[in-house]
Amino acid sequence: MKDAGKGKGANIYVMEGILSNQSARQRTQDVVDVIGTPDCNFIKIIDKQTANYQRDQAQSLMANWLTTGTKFDAIIANNDEMAIGAIQALKAAGVDTKAAIVGGIDATQDAMASMKAGDLKVTVFQDAAGQGKGALDTALKLAKGEKVDKTVWIPFQLVTPDNLANFAKKN
Repeated sequence: MKDAGKGKGANIYVMEGILSNQSARQRTQDVVDVIGTPDCNFIKIIDKQTANYQRDQAQSLMANWLTTGTKFDAIIANNDEMAIGAIQALKAAGVDTKAAIVGGIDATQDAMASMKAGDLKVTVFQDAAGQGKGALDTALKLAKGEKVDKTVWIPFQLVTPDNLANFAKKN
């Protein structure tokens, strides 16, 4: 956002996943927490609503937001499907998606294609192989009677157009 010249104030929309899902609530809370840091406190969430992790629901939600005429600077979605739905609505409304800031999570193949086309600006790679390894390593330690941490963290990795090629075949 700062690189896009929005460091003095930015308004964003947040698209949430299924509200009964812990990951949806956590992903949204993480956005709120990051915005609360000194580096990002210039960002204001102007609305957040669920699109239930669905592309078509996100497209409809974004179309509704667009009809309000409210100025916004970015859309952050709890997953790539919703980010792509938002992009589809922006395109349908004639918004230049190459200039729009839309971000998602999961680094899906569709998201990679959207990023390669210049539409999606950022996503987050969830390392399925790393998650599997972490789970297996933890299970083996437990089977041996070893102590394990209550939480096993598998680092997320930011995917941008600059490093897109590194993730093209990982998901």
